[in-house]
Amino acid sequence: LDASQVSEDGRSRLVAFELPGDDAATESAVRPIVAAVERAGRENPGVFVGQFGDASAEIALSKSFDDDFRRAEILSLPVTLGVLLVAFGALVAAGIPLLLGLTAVMGTLGLVALVSQLLPMDEAVSSVVLLIGLAVGVDYTLFYLRREREERARGASERDALQIAAATSGRAVLVSGVTVIVAMAGMLLAGDPTFTSLGLGSMMVVAVAMIGSVTVVPAMLAWLGDRVDRGRVPLLGRGRGGRGGRPSRVSWASVLRVVLRRPWVAAVLSAGLLAVLAFPALGMKTALPSLEDLPSDLPVMQTYDRMEAAFPGGQLPGVIAVRAADVTAPEVASRLDELKRRVDAAPHLNGPVDVSVSPDRTVASLRVPMAGDGTDAASMAGLRELRTDVVPAAFGALPGVETGVTGEAAGTKDFNDRMGSRAPLVFAFVLGFAFLLMLVTFRSLVIPIKAIAMNLLSVGAAYGVLVWVFQDGHLEGLLGFESPGAIVSWLPMFLFVILFGLSMDYHVFILSRVREAWSRGMPTDRAVAEGVTATAGTVTSAAAVMIAVFAIFATLGSIEFKMMGVGLATAILIDATIVRAVLLPATMKLLGERNWYLPRWLEWLPRFDHDGAPAAGPEEPTRREPEKVLA
Repeated sequence: LDASQVSEDGRSRLVAFELPGDDAATESAVRPIVAAVERAGRENPGVFVGQFGDASAEIALSKSFDDDFRRAEILSLPVTLGVLLVAFGALVAAGIPLLLGLTAVMGTLGLVALVSQLLPMDEAVSSVVLLIGLAVGVDYTLFYLRREREERARGASERDALQIAAATSGRAVLVSGVTVIVAMAGMLLAGDPTFTSLGLGSMMVVAVAMIGSVTVVPAMLAWLGDRVDRGRVPLLGRGRGGRGGRPSRVSWASVLRVVLRRPWVAAVLSAGLLAVLAFPALGMKTALPSLEDLPSDLPVMQTYDRMEAAFPGGQLPGVIAVRAADVTAPEVASRLDELKRRVDAAPHLNGPVDVSVSPDRTVASLRVPMAGDGTDAASMAGLRELRTDVVPAAFGALPGVETGVTGEAAGTKDFNDRMGSRAPLVFAFVLGFAFLLMLVTFRSLVIPIKAIAMNLLSVGAAYGVLVWVFQDGHLEGLLGFESPGAIVSWLPMFLFVILFGLSMDYHVFILSRVREAWSRGMPTDRAVAEGVTATAGTVTSAAAVMIAVFAIFATLGSIEFKMMGVGLATAILIDATIVRAVLLPATMKLLGERNWYLPRWLEWLPRFDHDGAPAAGPEEPTRREPEKVLA
């Protein structure tokens, strides 16, 4: 052992070695080493013996992810069933949305397994599929089932109730599902394999859930008929207005009366609150997940903490790669010595430099200990010193020699730079297609503009809460984490596309009912009141399911899952309350008939009938022709 392998206090020694081969080979090779180290620790209880390395950390991380996924799966089912029982008061009715959500998730995981034979899939894709699939599967079934139960409670026959549900909620599900899929397709433009795999998994599970909700669900309802209300739960089944389809609207009506009476006040206060929540997002910092972000209770991480304390800066070095015809040649070797001297003189770099040479002597790898934790300002300063000063000054323009710098800090900076360059393309794609879909669906220029603005406000508010909690370190004790001082780099873009798509669920569903009432001749303010109160129970139940499922992920060990769960749950809570119950009706009341404005040059757009009543004909005197209202 040389001096660099003994800590300054003389109490710790470090034994470093490399495992040859690819990831699969090193994973197999490290297992007997881990067992030998554990055995040495048991045989010498007076001495701490532990090991850490990329291979063993990867094994521990994969096991942690698998354990988290199983925990989320186990917890999400009873929580979702409980929310649905409260919503319907009947076991059979509550079981249908849960069944569709589960089958959508299981079917998609099978499809992901097939796709993984062609494209690499990130290990987090299973968790994302469960998260999104259970949420949208339950949502879409709720939209359909609630409308069918509502029409039956009004006295429609089973056949007519299904037809009305298909013509209204079924269409809303299709529009919403396509919007969500298009939004998630934005991840494919990020130019990163992780985003590609998460995007494909999300798109597939939404498509499966959407198709199931407009095929399997109506078939099950036609088969069950009124038996869907069987298994009534005492207390929960009371007060639901016959057949379990119409929840009480008293509380929502009370809120709406206040909002519609003072729309300016409601709009300014709700928009102001969202702006306040979004304000912390202006200081958002992003970084790739580092070793410090892994659950601290993992034995491999406890060893890492001891190693970092005894040998600071040694575990997350900058790595310089040098390629030449022969890196041991005198001319190249002298440049390597010069590089070591410059590292010693740099303020944010530490020695000694560890040099490894490939068997064919064409590549040299230099591990340079850096100040900081790999993602903070000190590490970024060290990276700049390597890339702009140390490496160029040491090697210059030496012919036949190529150099590059990688490592934790380099990975974070390069990934953030890529996301920054790709973000405008992703945002433009998602917003542009969402605008076109809403424009065609509702034949209005105002509706899609307003929907996009509201969704951006809710996403911004979720970003702000995320920064306040995880970057600034609030609620650490409650959520069980230590603040990394930054948000995981892939999360902002992921949250944007997911939240924008899911927010459209509620927007399309509510606006479909508003448009339906308006097209029958109601004034806009009455149509807004009717649409919001008619969908209140469904939106509340759907949001409760989403929030409950997402909140489960906030309890998991991985800080990435915690951030994802808190961000999604917060955004859905904000969207289903402040945005849909206050800001949306207030702005629609203020705009009045201008909500449905369509320029004459867009009259060629296709027309969609938003009134699903089978008895309504084209000659019905109270029916409004939406396409003729231009102001």
